[in-house]
Amino acid sequence: MRWPLLACWLVALVAAGVAALPLADRLSGGGWYVPGSGSQEAIAATRAGFADRGASNLTLVITDERHTAASPAFEQRVREATAEVTGDKRLRTVGSYGWTTLSSANRGPFLGKDGRTAVTLVGLKLDDGTARRVLPDVQEEIDRHWAPAGLRVSLVSAATLWGEINTLSQSGLQQAELITFPLLLVILLLLYRGVAAAVVSFVVSATAIVFTLGVVSLLARRFELSVFVENAATMIGLGVSVDYSLFVISRYVDELRRGRDRGAALAATLRTSGKTVVFSGLIVVLAMSSLFLVDLNVIQSIALGIVIVVAFAVLASVAVLPLVLVLLGDRIRWGQLPPGPVVFGRLWRHRSRRGGPPSGSGAAGHRWQRAARAIMRRPVLFLGIAVLTLAALAAPALSLRTFTPDARIVPESSPVRAGFDAVRAQFGPGAASPHQVVVTSDAPLGSSPDDGRVLAFHDQLAALPHVTGVDSPLETLRTASPQEPLAALGPAAFTRLPEDARATVGRYVSADRRTLVLEVRSDDQASGPGSRALVTSMRSLAHDLDGSGLRAVVGGETAEGVDANTAIEDALPAVVVVMLAVIYLLLLITFRSILLPVKAILINLLSLGATYGVLVLVFQHSWAAGLLGVQEFGHLQNFVPVLLLAILFSLSTDYEVFLLHRIREEYDAGADNTASVAGGLAATAPLISGAALLMVAVFGAFAFTGIMPIQQLGLGLAVAIALDATVIRLVVVPAAMQLMGDGNWWLPGRRHRVRPQPAEPIGPTPNSPYQKGTSRT
Repeated sequence: MRWPLLACWLVALVAAGVAALPLADRLSGGGWYVPGSGSQEAIAATRAGFADRGASNLTLVITDERHTAASPAFEQRVREATAEVTGDKRLRTVGSYGWTTLSSANRGPFLGKDGRTAVTLVGLKLDDGTARRVLPDVQEEIDRHWAPAGLRVSLVSAATLWGEINTLSQSGLQQAELITFPLLLVILLLLYRGVAAAVVSFVVSATAIVFTLGVVSLLARRFELSVFVENAATMIGLGVSVDYSLFVISRYVDELRRGRDRGAALAATLRTSGKTVVFSGLIVVLAMSSLFLVDLNVIQSIALGIVIVVAFAVLASVAVLPLVLVLLGDRIRWGQLPPGPVVFGRLWRHRSRRGGPPSGSGAAGHRWQRAARAIMRRPVLFLGIAVLTLAALAAPALSLRTFTPDARIVPESSPVRAGFDAVRAQFGPGAASPHQVVVTSDAPLGSSPDDGRVLAFHDQLAALPHVTGVDSPLETLRTASPQEPLAALGPAAFTRLPEDARATVGRYVSADRRTLVLEVRSDDQASGPGSRALVTSMRSLAHDLDGSGLRAVVGGETAEGVDANTAIEDALPAVVVVMLAVIYLLLLITFRSILLPVKAILINLLSLGATYGVLVLVFQHSWAAGLLGVQEFGHLQNFVPVLLLAILFSLSTDYEVFLLHRIREEYDAGADNTASVAGGLAATAPLISGAALLMVAVFGAFAFTGIMPIQQLGLGLAVAIALDATVIRLVVVPAAMQLMGDGNWWLPGRRHRVRPQPAEPIGPTPNSPYQKGTSRT
């Protein structure tokens, strides 16, 4: 049955790989709209019923480096470039409005301050998802065509921005893989000191990631999934799958060295390390599932990707990996390296007791024991120093701020970024991402008793702080009807308006005259504090307008970010309660202790706070930002803190489980509290340290190569795992457990200590047909 199973696995792997190929084109740059929010209602209301607006829209920005608007050549070159873009059949243009459509007397607002930059607003029939896939290719082609002629042509829109982010995410993922795979191979060779075992670990990783991407690709055909899901799933999948395979392979090799045949060695491995891997994966899956309580697609997408990849990592570790191991047998030790310096202890030279990871022995094990006992002789001192250090790192987290990304996460060399920067420089900081205020009326505007309230609302918006202008049809309508501008929307008056005026009205007023769009320009960028304050002020005015036949909602890029932040903040208490309850109950059931789960949760909170503090220093205050190639944004990506909360609690609990399982064995076998903690730490330190190094390498690679939100997530995970494997596991845990004493295992109604269990022989029996260090294959 082994070879047929292997063939089935290979066929499934190839099928998953084929299914994963179109994944990048199926992922969405959206996922930020909160269902039922004002920003979601605003965008939905403007997708139909307006002239020159479509299912998606873009701003065509053209800068002539050789001519100004005073030159006839400027006019000709701009029109040629505009015609090429709007005539591209892939874009399915429904209309345009701006420099190239208005007469010379009315197009002044669409010419930049430099006299060289002209903009035209273009409506597309493409839905957002299709636009994100198509626009990057169109942008690349027109840039290649016009840049040599001294014409910079940029497509500016949310779709082009997220299309570019998608492209950059793919590029960053490829760079991270180029860094990670060789680095992982070196680390695995140092840990295993063998080529075959290192390669087999990669087999597990490849299985988990390929199957995950295949499943996610199939899901993305039916559901909107964020572009960040691929990076997050790959990053977490690499980390946990290599970790899980490390625990299983190390235990299997140890069992072979004890003289077991491959079947017995595999059975013992699955009873011990296999069971622990399943439990650890269950913790991660349940903890990440709490994020589905956040009603935001981008977070749910990332959570779904991580849940799927961890599930496949567990499946690969306890199903595919055992199949490979039993086929290899003793050959898993093929390609052993010559003896060298001890790296995290020599994993394969350790023996193990029943039910736990390989125990520490030899010089390395004694060193870990001595270190643990030294800490436990002065637990208050060491615990105090560790807590104060972590608290100092956590202090900057008190100023943590979050928001959604804007165009600044795209490199300045990108034509998309150049377009956004050109609009901001030539028309004002908020011109590239204006706020949209959508007013709907029960009665047609122009004949509604509420026309006066609409006009007053427009003037109130224009008078708000941070407002530099309001784009609307009212100024145009006032030229026809100064006293009652909206009356010019009546059929008889409207037909007498000039062509430019009718085009302006059609862009801002729906065909049924019941919806009016007011585009408010801010003096700040979309993610800036001024723009966020302006959204609050506009929504206050909109609330006052609601009722008696009128309703107003505020949308746009900033409002979208505000709504996303609110959704995360509202769901955060429920996420924390559910996640901590799940982790506490699982640890309570596993270790039959009231206090140990509490200690684990408190320690994880301290580690999480320190991680937040480091991220604030790097990304909000630009400490060492040059090393990562990032710029100061003044905030963290809004989904990063909540994702770190779930991921770090689950991964840290993994390490806690491995360590406490071994300590509990020592304690149940009759050792006192000090001896059991020291013995358990010595037994697990090599594995935990090696596993942590693997994860830090993976997450660190993404911190240096990913797009900004993935950089923040990667750096946060790398810092947290490094702190967990050093300060937490080596100092805080032994010191805290020493102070807690026998109370570590206190549970009402249970005996204080169970009877010691006889240990299995740690080597071949006298009648074993195997010689020491060999096994039958």
